[in-house]
Amino acid sequence: MHRPLARVPLRSIADSLFKSQPQYHGRRIGPDRLEYSRTLTTSNGHEVSWHSAESITRSMQIQIIDALRLGERGKASNLLLNLGHGNDSLRADDFIYILNYCAKSPDPLFVMETWRIMDEKEISLNNICSLLMVQALCKGGYLEEAFKLINFLGESPGIYPVLPIYNSFLRACAKMQSIKNANQCLDLMEHQMVGKNEVTYSELLKLAVWQQNLPAAHQIWKDYIKHYSLSIIPLRKFIWSFTRLGDLKSAYEKLQYMVTLAIRGNTYVNKTSEGKLYSSRLDIPIPSICELDLKKLDLEENKHSVPSIYCENLDDHAVNADQCTAFGLGVGEVENVRMDMLDIHISQPVMKILRWSFSDVIHACARLRNGGLAEQLILQMQKFGLQPSSHTYDGFVRAVTSERGFSSGMEILRIMQQRNLKPYDSTLANLSIGCSKVLELDFAEALLAQISKCSYPHPFNAFLAACDTVDQPERAVQMLAKMKQLKVVPDIRTYELLFSLFGNVNAPYEEGDMLSQVDAAKRINAIEMDMARYGIQHSYLSMKNLLKALGAEGMIRELIQYLDVAENIFCRNNIYLGTPIYNTVLHSLVEAKESQMAIKIFKNMKSFGFPADAATYHIMIDCCSILGCYRSACALISMMLRDGFYPLTVTYTVLIKILLEDDDIEEALNLLDQASSERNELDTLLFNTILEKACEKEVIEVVEFVVEWMHQEKVQPDPATCHFVFSAYANSGFHSTAMEALQVLSMRMICEEDGSFPEKAEFEDDFIFAEDIDAESRIVQLFKDSEENLAALLNLRWCAVLGFPISWSPNQSPWARRLSSNYTASKGAT
Repeated sequence: MHRPLARVPLRSIADSLFKSQPQYHGRRIGPDRLEYSRTLTTSNGHEVSWHSAESITRSMQIQIIDALRLGERGKASNLLLNLGHGNDSLRADDFIYILNYCAKSPDPLFVMETWRIMDEKEISLNNICSLLMVQALCKGGYLEEAFKLINFLGESPGIYPVLPIYNSFLRACAKMQSIKNANQCLDLMEHQMVGKNEVTYSELLKLAVWQQNLPAAHQIWKDYIKHYSLSIIPLRKFIWSFTRLGDLKSAYEKLQYMVTLAIRGNTYVNKTSEGKLYSSRLDIPIPSICELDLKKLDLEENKHSVPSIYCENLDDHAVNADQCTAFGLGVGEVENVRMDMLDIHISQPVMKILRWSFSDVIHACARLRNGGLAEQLILQMQKFGLQPSSHTYDGFVRAVTSERGFSSGMEILRIMQQRNLKPYDSTLANLSIGCSKVLELDFAEALLAQISKCSYPHPFNAFLAACDTVDQPERAVQMLAKMKQLKVVPDIRTYELLFSLFGNVNAPYEEGDMLSQVDAAKRINAIEMDMARYGIQHSYLSMKNLLKALGAEGMIRELIQYLDVAENIFCRNNIYLGTPIYNTVLHSLVEAKESQMAIKIFKNMKSFGFPADAATYHIMIDCCSILGCYRSACALISMMLRDGFYPLTVTYTVLIKILLEDDDIEEALNLLDQASSERNELDTLLFNTILEKACEKEVIEVVEFVVEWMHQEKVQPDPATCHFVFSAYANSGFHSTAMEALQVLSMRMICEEDGSFPEKAEFEDDFIFAEDIDAESRIVQLFKDSEENLAALLNLRWCAVLGFPISWSPNQSPWARRLSSNYTASKGAT
């Protein structure tokens, strides 16, 4: 906290003052002074009165204050000395204007100068001056000095610090989050037997909330209700505290008490001329021997009947249950409640406090993801005549969308529009985040376009992430322009997404060329310059996305350069971050066919002590497939097993691919059998790898064996399977068999697991045997998102057009039965 400069160090002044204890001396008012009564508004807004005299001292105080306002501290100090030495009949009240100004400014250093003059003149402090001094020190950040002053006052004969002084100190402790000084103050209050009032409890609650100390808040509540009867404004503070501490059940219960008191009419709430609300009841604690029985809030004595919806208790499960009812309202009670409310008059200040507390609890529901209770509270506000504000709806939207998704939030937004309530920017931002998560980019973009001010990048980051997921970087450009317009400062997550969206120029599966590489380099440089502008360093994910972008563009030299940077930032500091970084680089090198470089990086990785994981081994085994070195791949498998990683289906696929490069089909089949015996989940790609080589070599018996093996393992064929099998027969001259195999495999692509066809008639009439020229167009349009169904139906229609009969029992086909019989015989022989 900023502390004003002074000619004399504050601590030296304080230490010298604490050595002496000024005594109270009565003084006769001189003939040159006129007595009168004056009222002064102190820095905390209270009006205080004292008996003083109008004289030269007032004008001198005003001169001192004017000098302080102009920054002329030397002049102010000289005037203060003149004030102290120019009159022997001064007392504490003659410094009150100066002290009040110092408390408001705050100016703790000049307060200490003033106190020194008062000490020299043996002027005893009164409670008003003491309060103003403590406030000035506390607001200036000098808690230690303020506590010394309070302690000094308590030990001085004839001076009795009043409770507001302690409360002022506790308020500063809560603001500066100093629990040590707060505990010292509480110990002193106990030693001095000062007691507590409602302001004390309020400041203690703030400290409990800062500490996130829920048991302390409950203890404060128990202590409070032992000494005070419940009233609206203290309840408001307890509700606020319990919502911030995550105790939804306690907050709800206190809200019930508040509602009951509001209906009862014992509220003691008034409004100042400035519009501030305050409690009008006398702050006089009445000790009680036993704890307050909260059942005493039963209002049968009251002339107004209280609807049962405000007397239900919330059990432990209701706050977590979706079907909770906030006030136990039954459907049949609604009309009775409305009739009861017509006879109850509640003042506007009380209605305002009720609205605030309902909003607090609803916002707590949002933080705790309890949309059910939030919805019930909104309904009860409306039944009670409290129209929810935009702030209330902000919490309600977040509570509901956390459970039910963005569609419910959009419905609430429509309700707000019908009631001419403008949603907060935070409401729009939260809804936009929900839309982005479910990839509803149009809704998300429209909501973000309505935001007029946003201090955090989270909703924009969510939209950028959605653009990255659906591969629409062009939409992200528009959102970046919106962020710039709103002056939203990006965070590291923004840059992580920018590298993923714009790091490489070419679309996936396209190789980079010289032009695209130059463009990519410019983009990466621009993103990094923007990071430097905001002082943001690379994160693990931003560096990983950057390396992936360089690899996708084939920028190998830059890839290795940035690997050195990543090693310095992450790898050497955290080996667990190092391995994924190396995997990203190795994968890019293998994709770029830079096998030797990949081997070198892999060796460096091992020599630096970074552990290889399953992904590392799979990448390097894939590198061996490029080199065509089966022996090296087996060596990697041995290392992989020693490190506790077992070969997966993808591992066997790469090994089989290496064997087939040497035309070793028999060993490939042995590996396939080993993969099956180890209970790996065999997939279509693994079988297709062998089928492709068998088709190329026109080894029909291997094709048939593998096709039946697929069928036995219940692995559905795909368009590539159909292509390889059909080509193998057609290239060997078995055209009829090729068509039969194509038909069977196409049927298996669209059939259920049990071989049934629930939509057989629709397929026959609308697609396969349709005679209109638009049949193929309908197939393409209807199944454009399903490659398997599209290929299968087009194949079957082609078979029908060529005159081959369509059988809806593919397993009964002569070709299928022959393959099954041969497969059984082959397995039996082995």
